[in-house]
Amino acid sequence: MQTYEQLYIGGQWVAPAGSGRMEVISPTSEETIAQVPDVVEADIDRAVAAAREAFDHGPWPRMSPSERADVMERISKGLEARIPEMAQTITREMGSPIGFSMAGQAFAPKMVLDYYTQLARSFEFEEPRGGTLGGRVLVRREPVGVCGLIIPWNVPLYVTMLKLSPALASGSTAVVKAAPETPLNGYLLAEIASEAGLPEGVLSILHARREASERLVVHPEVDKIGFTGSTAVGKRIAQLCGAQLKRFTLELGGKSAAIVCDDADLDASIPQLLPGALMNNGQACIAQTRILASRRRYAEVVDALVQQVGAMRVGDPLDEQTGCGPLFAERQRERVEGYIGIGRDEGAKLALGGGRPEGLERGWFVEPTIFSDVDNRMRIAREEIFGPVLAVIPYEDEDDAVRIANDSDYGLSGSVWTPDVERGTEIGRRVRTGTYGVNQVGMDFGAPFGGFKQSGFGRELGPEGLSAYLEAKTILLPA
Repeated sequence: MQTYEQLYIGGQWVAPAGSGRMEVISPTSEETIAQVPDVVEADIDRAVAAAREAFDHGPWPRMSPSERADVMERISKGLEARIPEMAQTITREMGSPIGFSMAGQAFAPKMVLDYYTQLARSFEFEEPRGGTLGGRVLVRREPVGVCGLIIPWNVPLYVTMLKLSPALASGSTAVVKAAPETPLNGYLLAEIASEAGLPEGVLSILHARREASERLVVHPEVDKIGFTGSTAVGKRIAQLCGAQLKRFTLELGGKSAAIVCDDADLDASIPQLLPGALMNNGQACIAQTRILASRRRYAEVVDALVQQVGAMRVGDPLDEQTGCGPLFAERQRERVEGYIGIGRDEGAKLALGGGRPEGLERGWFVEPTIFSDVDNRMRIAREEIFGPVLAVIPYEDEDDAVRIANDSDYGLSGSVWTPDVERGTEIGRRVRTGTYGVNQVGMDFGAPFGGFKQSGFGRELGPEGLSAYLEAKTILLPA
């Protein structure tokens, strides 16, 4: 069992303020795999003070963007050297299949960091403009300040890099607040950052429960909050930040719809769609959990889904052949099983799964589950379940499919499956969601990612993601 006694605050390994301990529980074995200090508000205060001092008086915001990029590049190289270790650590912490952990939990974060490292070298932080009143104008884009970055448990390192990379590129300082269930990857990142030569105070990485996390949000010395998590918590953060006129970015829930067109080749489309529907054991905000199929081909689509999902191996996430591992916590399994019960009560038909897999008495496993005969008004079609549960919804025609896709409180992701790319693009223009894929699911690191409606506020990735950590300043100059 791993044991950590210290915290990474302001670039230093220090003793925690409290004496409490937290256990890290394996979702596969239900056994304790690590112990870490219990972070308290005093630890948060110390981290914020270090970040404030580093921003107000330290070298980081005053270094050139290229100098900051050099440090970020060293962090990237350190991360690259430890990708297998990072992937295995996250799989042990939260149960994602090791294949997904290698690509999505460990390598993709490095790609995000590399993108912002290069952007820092080329971004126009100062822009001269001709004035409209006869003078000249210099537009500067300056770092927003001290950032509190609140990270979820499902893709912890990836979401960290969505926020930390642009914050560092901007010249801001950061306190990363990791989920208490997944602190171990944060310790690895802290070791990498410590070796990369970040100036003192620029970065702290802490795991904390709700009370200490809220302290970070309301702290008067924090200038911006970047949050990824549930819509309910996002609303609370928006209220707290609004009361202080504090900047914030929110990436929240989703209930994304995949439209399977009548001309789709199911043998080709379904195997490409399913990784985007059940990625990370269904614990992904962009998961395509509503599958929309026309009534003409409805039975075919359901049969194809059942055949493909039924062939997935459920079990040990460290086994490279595993397609679906455990849910990250017992409470999450209870939540998912509750929604499966709701689906039955609402009249949806269980086409596959619905129980616990045989032979896996330990671990928080749920069978990959498919509901057919789903009406979009049902709760299983409207609420984010965050587990391996798919709802197949029939539609009449293309207009009806778009209507159903848009009939949601969320608008984070979506996809359409058709060999007619022009037609798919036009459908993408009509669906109100932040990212849309034609015959694919995912995101591009150079393009903005975020949600419409209750899926969030603001954007990450791309130049837009960097702009979220910058303040625009105008300097008026004489002609």
